[in-house]
Order: sequence, then C-alpha cells, then structure tokens
Amino acid sequence: MGIGTAALHRLLAGSGLLAGASAFASAGDKTRSGLPGVPHFAPKAKRVIYLFMNGGPSQIDLWDYKPKMEEKYDTDLPEDIRNGQRLTTMTSGQKRFPIAPSRYKFKKYDNNDEGVWVSELLPHTATVVKELCVIRSMWTEAINHDPAVTYIQTGSQLPGRPSMGAWMSYGLGTENENLPAYVVLHSKVSSGKADQALFTRLWGTGFLPSEHQGVSLRSVGDPVLYLRDPDGVDRSTRRQMLDDLASLNQMQLGHFGDPEISARIAQYEMAYRLQTSVPDLMDVSTEPDEVFELYGQEARTPGTFAANCLLARRLAQRDVRFIQIFHRGWDQHGNLAGDLPMQCKDVDQACAALIKDLKRTGMLDETLVVWGGEFGRTVYCQGALSRENYGRDHHPRCYTMWMAGGGVKPGVTYGHTDDFCYNIVDKDGDVIEPSAEKLTPGAVHIHDLNATIMNQLGVDHTKLTYRYQGRDFRLTDVHGHVVKDLLK
Repeated sequence: MGIGTAALHRLLAGSGLLAGASAFASAGDKTRSGLPGVPHFAPKAKRVIYLFMNGGPSQIDLWDYKPKMEEKYDTDLPEDIRNGQRLTTMTSGQKRFPIAPSRYKFKKYDNNDEGVWVSELLPHTATVVKELCVIRSMWTEAINHDPAVTYIQTGSQLPGRPSMGAWMSYGLGTENENLPAYVVLHSKVSSGKADQALFTRLWGTGFLPSEHQGVSLRSVGDPVLYLRDPDGVDRSTRRQMLDDLASLNQMQLGHFGDPEISARIAQYEMAYRLQTSVPDLMDVSTEPDEVFELYGQEARTPGTFAANCLLARRLAQRDVRFIQIFHRGWDQHGNLAGDLPMQCKDVDQACAALIKDLKRTGMLDETLVVWGGEFGRTVYCQGALSRENYGRDHHPRCYTMWMAGGGVKPGVTYGHTDDFCYNIVDKDGDVIEPSAEKLTPGAVHIHDLNATIMNQLGVDHTKLTYRYQGRDFRLTDVHGHVVKDLLK
C-alpha cells in the first residue's frame, strides 16, 4: 500500500493533478518529486545560484575595509582582541602575530547612509553593488577547510549529511523534466593552485534518496559520462532496453521494497532525457556576441568560471532549482599579493555579468544568487611580512558573503566587525558574542544563512526533515534562524 501510494503520488504530481496539495502550487505546475505541502509558504525565489569560493576569500582585502590597520603595520595583534580564541596549527606556534594591513585600495559606493566598500580587485562586481546584500558578520565554529566546507554545505562538520541542493531537490522537486533539480559546475583556476579538494559528498544526498544528488557536469569531453549511445545503438533500441530494465527493477522493488530501487529507476530515466537536453544546454554558440562581451571572452572556453556563470543563467532559464559553481584556490596562507588578484580576475567580471544578465532577462527577482566561502582570513600575517606581500591564516569569527536578487535587500551591508576585523561588534563597537542557539542581531551564523536561503524558496527550515536512525534530521540541525533584516 505504501509503495503503491508513493508511485501514485509521483504519477499525479507529474501530471499536475496534485497541484492543489500546496496552497501555493499553481494549476498545471510541472514540479515532480517534491513533498506534499512544500513550499510551506509563498516563495520569493524560484531557484538558487550558489557561487562558492572554496578556500576562504580574504574579507580584509576584498570587502571589509580597515584603514586604521595601516598605522598598526607589523605591530602585534593585541591579546584582548584575540581573547584566547582558537587558532589553527599553522600559526599557533608563531612567536608573534604581526598585523598585515591590506595593500589594496578601497572605494565606497554610496547606496545608503553607510555605503558599501569594495576593493580595487573587484572593479566589475563594484558596478552591481546596488544589487548586493553584503553580509560582513558571517561566522562559523569550524576552523579548517574540510569540516568548514562540509559544515556550510550540509549543516554538519562530520560527513554523511545531505547537501543543501539535495534537500531542496527532495523538498521542492524540479520544474524541468529533462534536467536534474540540482546541477554542480566546477571551474578552472588561473593560478593553478586549486589546493583544497572537493569531495562528491559536498553535493551528495547522505541518507536522502540518491536521485536528489547534484549532477556534476564536466568541462572536458562529454558533460556527462556515456552521454552518447555507442555505435550500433539507436534511440528506439535504448528506449526498449530501459523499459525492460525498468520492468526488472519494478519486480525487485516489489520484492524488497528498497526505496533506492525507485531512485535507480528515476536516474535511468533522467539519464535518457539528459542525452538530448544536455547537448542543447551546453551549446552556447547561439548566444549573441554581446553576451560574451558581458561575461568576457573566457565564457567561450568550457570550464572557466565565466563559462560556468553563463551556463548557470541558461540552467536558470530551464528552471533548474539549485545551481552551484565551485571555484577553488582561495587559500592564501602566503603570496597573497600574487594569488589573490588572479583569483579575483577569474570571477569578478563573470559575477557582475551574471547579476546583470539575470536582471536583463527578468530573472533576478526570482533567482537568489549567493557568493562566499567557508570562512575568512586573519588580519595578522602567517609567515614573513612585507609591505608588498603577506599571507593570512583561516579566520572563522567574522567574514563576508553576499547575496543578490530573490527577495533580499539590495545595496546594503549587514553587520559590523572591529577595527582588526577579528570580532563581530555592534554599532557602538562593543564585541558581540554570537550564539548558534539563538538569533544574535548583527551576526549571521552559517545555519542562519542556510535557513534564510531556504526561507526565500518558501521552505520552513524547521519543517523540512527526514527521519533517519530514529531521529528527524534537517539541514540546519537543531539551530538556525531566518535573518529577516536581510529581506525586503
């Protein structure tokens, strides 16, 4: 009975006959595989494009302007500022912690009384500041890359939990029958220093049905392995083979009742549809020249960040629910002056182009764009310090991310940090001790960020759960609060 009901629900949802299951589902809605009653309320955004800068971008050199540090060059970070906070093993053994002011110039863009400061390394992104909601008071408990990335992507520092995109696919389903609900793109790095590994579990499903995992599109060769049929196999033969295979899998499903067999059936069907949808998606030759002028000529080269941002817009036009672009190499423990400019050059124009392109095509209001990494960088130098070059260690206590579109406030900054960019402070400069257990005004924990992203998709983060090993799990674990001050 349970299996039959689940199958019936899938069939009815696919035909639009369950459109009334949610008060906010429209008649003829193409969404399939989502849960009844989800979204929980009217969404502000239909989709998310998540630009993840893996490695920890230096907020001090890009977004969080600290001019007072110039006069403190090569002086030690005061003990009362660090206040016994945790350090990584890469700098905990240093005899001193010399302050390294940013060597880059900043300009203030006055969209409101406070304005938004942007580094000279991001001249293109600066042109879309009026669309950005810049959060300077992000924080996390994790201090090393693997647990920190796993934490922000899955809500846990330990591997094994579903990724955010998988949760959204599970809860909301997809509006495109021929493409996955969750697509992952990986970008080339100009510096050649893609130091930190990215594991498939970062876009995996954990204990959720495996059909909701992110589909990673390759930039070399076929975007998806075995996309083309081998010689001697035509489409009708492939269709007949899949039908017979589905019959065998249905027999196994009836015998064992393993939901992963249902996922296997669904994935075979998706693979069949990808054989026609993916080549059309990847063919950017139909894009006009002005699009490549907007994104830069690198957008013509598969695998570049610019090409992936253009693909993200094309995926958004095809109603893909969750699109994630990874860009590695933001881990400047040394030679920041050599590597950081190249990292910024990789992404700057494309980030701005994506915002402009979404707005031009009327999709920005319904698309939530998120930019940032797993943590920030220290104001003190790791290793040798000079006026021309320096390195920075990991810093989880305060860092910067931004969002755009999808119902967030445009042209604003949220949160304050002290003069050393070491602690989150209130407007009067008093240090805030943020807590993951409760919403701390002025501070944004990564659980709060994830709860806010889900909110914009119409999902109550406390209600989208999955029972596993006797416990109801959710993306935000037992924490997280929607930061309403970020929303229109």
